[in-house]
Amino acid sequence: MNQPARRLFVHSVPAPPRGHLPFGESEGAPDRIEVTGRWFERGGRPWFPITGEIHYSRLPRDRWNDVLGHARAGGLDSIATYVFWAAHEPEPGRFDWTGNLDLRAFVELAAEHGLDVIVRLGPWAHGEYRNGGFPDWLVAQGLKTRTNDPDYLAQARNLYAETIGRLRGLTHAEGGPVIGAQIDNELYDQPEHLAALRDLAEELGLRVPIWTATGWGGAQVPETLLPVYSAYAEGFWEDETTEWAAFAPVHFCYSEVRDDLTVGADLREALDGVAASDAADLDGKLPYATCELGGGMHVAYHRRPLVSGEDVAALALAKIGSGSVWQGYYMYAGGTQRTGPQGTEQESQATGYPNDVPALSYDFHAPIGEHGQIRPHHHYLRRQHLWLQEDGHRLAAMTTSIGGGSDDPAELRWAVRADGRSGYLFATTYQPPKRPLAAQHGVQFTVEFEDETVTVPSVPVELASGISLAWPLRYPLTPDLKLRSATAQLLTRIGDDEGDIVVLASVESIPVEIILGDGTAVELPTAPGPECLVELPGVRLLVLDEASANRLYRLHVAGRDRLVLADAPVYADGGDLIVQSEAASATVALLPAPDGLDGAEVSANGRWRSWTVATGGGSVPLEVERRPEHGLVPEPRRGGPMNRLSAPDDYTNAAIVHLEIPSDAMEADKALLRLDWTGDTGRAFVGDRLVSDHFWHGRVWDIDLTPHRDALAEHGLRLELLPWSRATGAWVDPSVRDFEDGVTINAATMIRVGKTRLHGLVSLEAG
Repeated sequence: MNQPARRLFVHSVPAPPRGHLPFGESEGAPDRIEVTGRWFERGGRPWFPITGEIHYSRLPRDRWNDVLGHARAGGLDSIATYVFWAAHEPEPGRFDWTGNLDLRAFVELAAEHGLDVIVRLGPWAHGEYRNGGFPDWLVAQGLKTRTNDPDYLAQARNLYAETIGRLRGLTHAEGGPVIGAQIDNELYDQPEHLAALRDLAEELGLRVPIWTATGWGGAQVPETLLPVYSAYAEGFWEDETTEWAAFAPVHFCYSEVRDDLTVGADLREALDGVAASDAADLDGKLPYATCELGGGMHVAYHRRPLVSGEDVAALALAKIGSGSVWQGYYMYAGGTQRTGPQGTEQESQATGYPNDVPALSYDFHAPIGEHGQIRPHHHYLRRQHLWLQEDGHRLAAMTTSIGGGSDDPAELRWAVRADGRSGYLFATTYQPPKRPLAAQHGVQFTVEFEDETVTVPSVPVELASGISLAWPLRYPLTPDLKLRSATAQLLTRIGDDEGDIVVLASVESIPVEIILGDGTAVELPTAPGPECLVELPGVRLLVLDEASANRLYRLHVAGRDRLVLADAPVYADGGDLIVQSEAASATVALLPAPDGLDGAEVSANGRWRSWTVATGGGSVPLEVERRPEHGLVPEPRRGGPMNRLSAPDDYTNAAIVHLEIPSDAMEADKALLRLDWTGDTGRAFVGDRLVSDHFWHGRVWDIDLTPHRDALAEHGLRLELLPWSRATGAWVDPSVRDFEDGVTINAATMIRVGKTRLHGLVSLEAG
């Protein structure tokens, strides 16, 4: 049965308040960044930043370039990174900025990839680091940390002075990439201290246009810092009795409420004894900025969430529909916890935290994994980021009107973001599988602009369960031609020798309807896909299917921006195309096409020219016992300030599995052992060295063997796998609970990840 058309009236957007905030740069500054009461501006027009968290100190330095390249290819325009105090000052007065601790080199490399940088200065960071990243020697002094205690500020001054010295010449005002700094992290009740830390950083010479502090939990943020917010689909910090975190469902609705009073509440209460206060009313006073949209989720021993790529993408799109003007992800690339003089440096119950987390793995199931694995949500999010890169300057200046979206799962969730003349329609039937939403039947929307009413689609449609969409309304195709509506999502816009191409992506199960400004319906020449090109006066529309949209990149290759369709992860580096693949070969197609790609063979000619490249990737299955012997399950233990399950440290009864790694399996740019298994926890050793660990939570365990080639030849790999017992009570996702107690190895596979550099060839006449 068709439902009545949903209807909203959208107003013109008033000019935002200006000049009332202590951020931004003075008039006349090159590429001036300004912060208004509702959005950010850069170079004189609204700007929609897209930021991903990447921790340089948790990545091997020789992998920085790949990770930053993929981040840029994923549509980010900036990255954020913690400065972990304990890593840089392991002993009082002895600072270390070498190897993968070289902050300056990391920032400079980010700039080479076209990425700006927000430096999260600390002094306290959290990031699942022991003592929030405070050095052990500092903790031993018993200072009144995270306050304006003079002795603590003197120590913080030393850290800030060293850090800011490393950034000299790299700030935005100096022509560099550093556009912002975050002060401390998750500090709720010390606004005077936060303000003092900004004053200290400026006194030491740091000049950046944007100063932030985390604002969730009703944090008391001083006026000199911009509060930034979080949203997660799940949380490892919840109790093991919690089926779905109470804070999560709201993030799959459209809501202009920015704060979340429950994210990280356990840590706040356990460590600081501080309860959340009421959320502040910030609408119209400060722009809605995020810094921790969950790019995935970490695991703890007692609770091991399974956040999917679909969860991440739906949540991110819901925040755009809710009014976000800055998409910031935590994490965007996973990493490995550091090991210091006192051992591994993860948070744990032994160091006063409520939770035990893995000693090494900080994969976070991020879009880019701990070892550079490219996950599905890297592609899903890239679709959103391409759109924001293309039309973010218009979207940032649009306000949100909520059409529907209460906690009632039967109510359609929808919103319009508009400026009174044009906008975007958002709708979703997505919620994680543990609490899915039903399909919506007979769906149609009517949006009343000031001078026209738009109804989309012209005939009611069904929105299947699990869909999130953003449809353009009155989008300007050319100065003389508008797209009144489309049941397809805007991806990007690019030019070739024949003019502009506007790229749209269809939504699976919804017919594509394109209506021009005069009411003319556009007929597609073929089904949506790479060859579905519609010729219009002064512009062409390329309408992709969803599978092709998930393979689409926009990269600067061979002297110009090009659309790239790739069946393997790719990024651009110095005008070349870098292809990384777990398969032996990959295919890439470019539009407009260069004359050639040195290192690849042409496989198809047409509007898109395709090349096939040998990558050197592949897989080698290893023989392994399916049900290795083990002893009794360790007795469950509890600890920490919230008496949660503790990770076992006695592996006496573990199943011991020895694997000999074939030398040819290591002959690649990167070599991973992929273990498909079930159990409780696992550790991997090369000789006596712990190289990886894993709390089983429903996904494969990838172990990077690349750094250990020589030692593996001598020692092989030893796995210690503790058996699972449902009776222990650790929480895992309902979708993966139905398996046997004990240890089961379904497969052990060596994955060779190949990497190939393709140099784009362009004739002098064309170039």
